[in-house]
Amino acid sequence: MGKNLNIEIDGAIAVLTLNRPDKRNAMSDGLLAEIDAFFRTTPDGVRVAVITGAGGHYCAGLDLSEHVSRDAEGTMHHSRGWHEVMDRVQGSGLPVVSALTGAVIGGGLELATSTHVRIAEPDCIFQLPEGRRGIFVGGGATVRVGRILGADRMTEMMLTGRKFDTEEATRLGLAHYSVGTGEALPMALKIAAQIAGNAPLSNYMMIQGIARIHDMSRSDGLFVESLCAALAQTSPDAVEGLAAFLEKRAPRFR
Repeated sequence: MGKNLNIEIDGAIAVLTLNRPDKRNAMSDGLLAEIDAFFRTTPDGVRVAVITGAGGHYCAGLDLSEHVSRDAEGTMHHSRGWHEVMDRVQGSGLPVVSALTGAVIGGGLELATSTHVRIAEPDCIFQLPEGRRGIFVGGGATVRVGRILGADRMTEMMLTGRKFDTEEATRLGLAHYSVGTGEALPMALKIAAQIAGNAPLSNYMMIQGIARIHDMSRSDGLFVESLCAALAQTSPDAVEGLAAFLEKRAPRFR
């Protein structure tokens, strides 16, 4: 347990709770550093992480009360630091599920879209308000949110500062599941348990392979798909998965 991030581990699942409820879990440098530290050195045995927020909100974005005046070079390096952490959340190889409530705004949306499964309760607000504050996104939204919404819709979202509710966000792909009040974390834990039951190499290939293939040309992507298939389908877990299917039992992966 850190100052800004509570970590609870139950078997193969780690639950990371952003713990700045008085700030609607707004992202400080300290909180970002604690998230980074977890994904740099994931505890042994953890196969899936769940991220949620204390006090009814996921994350309300950058904590503007901690804003430090920086020159252009300093601002660039600060943004690149965010990129490194969000890339680590998305690409560490550990599947990450977000249980979303309340504010999913600015940097909070950047964090959410760095995770692989997103479950939203009815009170969620999805917003990129930076344009209304005279600033610009810096934590990866132009790539992650832009690829979900498309450049045209993200431009309109930032120009107007519009808010998407859970129904709209789910329809657009910012969230994958829409659930009732109080149901996001229980469903996140259920899905996390299902994912933890997958073969570790298959999970790793899905996280590492699919996003990269998306960036490639068609022919390069198909070739990398074949490499991923070759590694996964010749692994001990593939042998166990086939045997379990034929024997009508649950697989026992490594």
